[in-house]
Amino acid sequence: HWEAMEETTGLSLPHNAATNMKDMLEVGLQQFTVQIEDTCVSAQKEAALVKILDKMEEDWVGMVFGTKEWRTGMILAGIDEIQQNLDDQIVKTQSMKGSRFVKPYIKRVEGWEHDLVTMQDILDNWLKVQSTWLYLEPIFSSDDIMRQMPEEGKLFKQVDAVYRASMDETKANGDCLDVARRPGLLDDLISSNTKLDIISKGLNDYLRTKMLAFPRFFFLSNDELLEILAETKDPTKVQPHLKKCFDGMAKLRFEKNLDITACFDSMKEEIPFEYLEVQHITAQGKQIINPKDSGGNVELWLVEVEVMMKKMIAELVDKAMDDYQKEPRLTSICKWQGQVVLAVNQVMWTHIVEEGIEGGTLGDLGEMQHEELMKTVQLVRGNLSKAQRTSIGALVVLDVHNRDCCYELGHLGIDRITDFDWQAQLRYYWVPGRQSALSGMPDSLICAMINARVKYAYEYLGNNGRLVITPLTDKCYLTIMGALQMILGGAPAGPAG
Repeated sequence: HWEAMEETTGLSLPHNAATNMKDMLEVGLQQFTVQIEDTCVSAQKEAALVKILDKMEEDWVGMVFGTKEWRTGMILAGIDEIQQNLDDQIVKTQSMKGSRFVKPYIKRVEGWEHDLVTMQDILDNWLKVQSTWLYLEPIFSSDDIMRQMPEEGKLFKQVDAVYRASMDETKANGDCLDVARRPGLLDDLISSNTKLDIISKGLNDYLRTKMLAFPRFFFLSNDELLEILAETKDPTKVQPHLKKCFDGMAKLRFEKNLDITACFDSMKEEIPFEYLEVQHITAQGKQIINPKDSGGNVELWLVEVEVMMKKMIAELVDKAMDDYQKEPRLTSICKWQGQVVLAVNQVMWTHIVEEGIEGGTLGDLGEMQHEELMKTVQLVRGNLSKAQRTSIGALVVLDVHNRDCCYELGHLGIDRITDFDWQAQLRYYWVPGRQSALSGMPDSLICAMINARVKYAYEYLGNNGRLVITPLTDKCYLTIMGALQMILGGAPAGPAG
C-alpha cells in the first residue's frame, strides 16, 4: 500500500516503526487525500479481514476432539462446541472469500477454508462410522454371527481396525487442526462408510432370509432378532421373545439335554409335547425337538415348535372330545386347558342345538342350558386354581351367550338347521380321525357361519379371560368370517373387539 501511494503521489514516503502523522504532513501527503483514498480504504478493509482470519485461527487453539471409553473401545464425545465453531467459521470464510478486498490474502483464505471443510467432512463421516460401528460392534463380537456371515465379518474387522486406530491417534493428539490435516484420515473414513453400507445391506439380507424361513420373526425388531441369532449356542435366550412370535406361548420347557418337552402361557398353563402320541418327526429325522439338531439355525427348530404346538392343541381337543362324552361336564372342564375347554364346549353346544332343532326339543334347550350354566357358576365359586378359574370364567361368558341364543331360537320357532337364524350363529364342527393331530394342519375342527366355513388353525392362545358377547360382537364375527371366506381379513377395535 505504501508503494501504491508513492506511485500515485510521486512522493517518497517514509514508513517504518517510528513513522507518525507529522512525517506525512512534512512531505505534503495531505495534498493528495482524494487520490490515495481508495488505497487507504483497501488497506483498512484488508487489515480487518486479516484480523478476522487471525481471530478464527486463535479460536481453534486448545480445542480438541474429546474421547470417552465405550465397551471395548472409545467414541467421540463433546463435539457440540466444535460443530458450532465449524458452522460459524465456514460461513464467515466463504463470505470473506467473496470480498473484493481479499485478493492479497486469497491463498491463505482458501487454505483456511480447505482446512475447515475437511474438518467438517471428517466429522460428518466419523460420526456416521461411529454410529454404525456402535450398532454393529456388539453384533459382530458374537462368534455365531461371524460364523454365519463370514464376508461381512471380514469387512467389519477392517472397519473396526481403522476406527480403533483413528480413535487411538485422536486420544494421543486430539487437536482439531492437527486432526483436520492428518494424512489419509478422511479417505479412510469414507472407505469405512462404504464398507459399512455393504455390511448393513448384507445384514438386512441375512435377517430377511431368517424371517422368510420362520415368518413369525417379522413380528420382532431387527435388534431383537439379532439378539436371538447372536446366542444360538444358548437356545434358552429365545424365551424372552417367544411372546412376540406366538400369541399365547410365553415359555418353553428345556430339559438338561435341551430337549423341548412342553410350552406354557403367561399363566403357566402347560401344553405337553407328546411326540409319540402325534407321531412327530422333525426335518432332521428326529422324534424330539432339540435345538442342537438344527446346527445353530434357530429358525429351523422354531418351525418344529410351531408344528408341534398345533399338533398338540389338535390332539388335546380330540382327547377332550372323547372325555366330554364319558365324564360329567363339570369334571371334564376342570381337566383340560382353557382353549381346549372352550373349543370342545362350542362343538358340543352346536351338536346339542342341531339335535334339538331336528328333534323338536329346541324349546326345552334354553332351560337346560340355564341349568348347566348355574352348575358352572357354582363351580366357579368353589375351590379352584387360578388357571381353572380363568378358564371356567371364560366358559361362563360363552355359556351365557349360548343360553341366550337357545332362548331366541326357541322363540323364533326354528325347526330346520338350514334356517338363517341358526346359520347366522358361530358353529363348531369336529371331524373325527385325528388328521390335524397327526399333520399339524387345520382339518379336524371347522368353524361355520352363514356360508363361510373356516378351518380352526390350532394356534395356542393361552388361558385368557373373555369379554361379554354382545349383538355387536356377533356382527363382528359375521363380518370377519365372511372376510376370511373371501381370503380377506379384519381388524376389530373398540369395546366389541
